Amino acid sequence: MSRIGRMPIAVPAGVEIKIADDNTVTVKGPKGTLTKTLHADMKISVEAGQAIVERPSEAKEHKALHGLTRTLLANMVTGVTDGFQKTLQINGVGYRCQKQGKKLVLTLGYSHPVEFEDTDDYTLEAPDPNTIIVKGIDNQIVGQIAAVIREKRLPEPYKGKGIKYADEVIRRKEGKTGSKK
Repeated sequence: MSRIGRMPIAVPAGVEIKIADDNTVTVKGPKGTLTKTLHADMKISVEAGQAIVERPSEAKEHKALHGLTRTLLANMVTGVTDGFQKTLQINGVGYRCQKQGKKLVLTLGYSHPVEFEDTDDYTLEAPDPNTIIVKGIDNQIVGQIAAVIREKRLPEPYKGKGIKYADEVIRRKEGKTGSKK
């Protein structure tokens, strides 16, 4: 059995899980509603405050899908109760961010400012000029938006300038030594 797949998912009070015939799962909670169609072979059941995912056979494909399906469902439950967030840090002289209404404006050394706008799926916060926080209920969307923002100025290994995740460690390189003749 899959160690991850066989663990039951605790469904907190105030969270409602509906499963349609084609394995379309709708999770409704205090922060919002998420809907996702999971693989049709997996059997999902909700009973006694727990969601359980079962696989039909011991085939390699079903073993792989078992843990994946359980994790996707657990992330949906976590998203509608607590939400997800990613923190990015900006390093470099003149690099900064600021929130203007619903827009996040990044100054990254280009000839123009880079702008991102809040949507229903995620919100962007700038608690200080060097920190960006991406929040939302869908783990995949939060991670994707954080990756897109980071991509605008990737951290470079010589001076460490750029946008990096808060928990990311940039391996630094030594600069040129040069020879004197």
